[in-house]
Amino acid sequence: MNKAAIPEFPSLVNHFLLAMPGLEDSIFTSSLTYIFEHSEEGAAGLVINKTIGMTLEEVFTQLEMPSDGSKAQDAVLAGGPVSPNQGFVLHRSGSWKETLAVCDQVSISTSLDILRSLAADEGPDEALIVLGYAGWAPGQLENELSRNAWLTVNADPAIIFDTPLEQRTNLAASQLGFDLSKLGVDAGHA
Repeated sequence: MNKAAIPEFPSLVNHFLLAMPGLEDSIFTSSLTYIFEHSEEGAAGLVINKTIGMTLEEVFTQLEMPSDGSKAQDAVLAGGPVSPNQGFVLHRSGSWKETLAVCDQVSISTSLDILRSLAADEGPDEALIVLGYAGWAPGQLENELSRNAWLTVNADPAIIFDTPLEQRTNLAASQLGFDLSKLGVDAGHA
């Protein structure tokens, strides 16, 4: 695809993508994705409202980390189809090895030291553990946006860290002033 064919959009770093109802039969159906990287080289994000049916305690056991932490029963999230065995910790505060500060209130870490801290109940109080991520090639996300596959809204750390999984998408949609479940599948263009 040549550069002229890529629609122009501002950076969506620290934004949510809300899957439109037309994304049925997709791993992104009804998903809420937090975008942590977006440039002319592509985009990356973490789905933050779907679990993989595993707890953090199971991750600690697999990694042979003793755990007495309060987060042991937290669900592990399915972050997307790319590198499903790669772990990410989305958190509010602190700095560990390999930490990317997305904004003032949200960081992502990918090193084992943060998991050890969580296992010992010394890690960040507000953290999501995610396996895999969503990735888009250059221009791919922009083309999906131009086809109305996604809605975008500024990310709210309270939705990420303080809102139950099943309420995250609707709360993000309410920031746009509507109930996502009442949207139709067909999109129009003026």
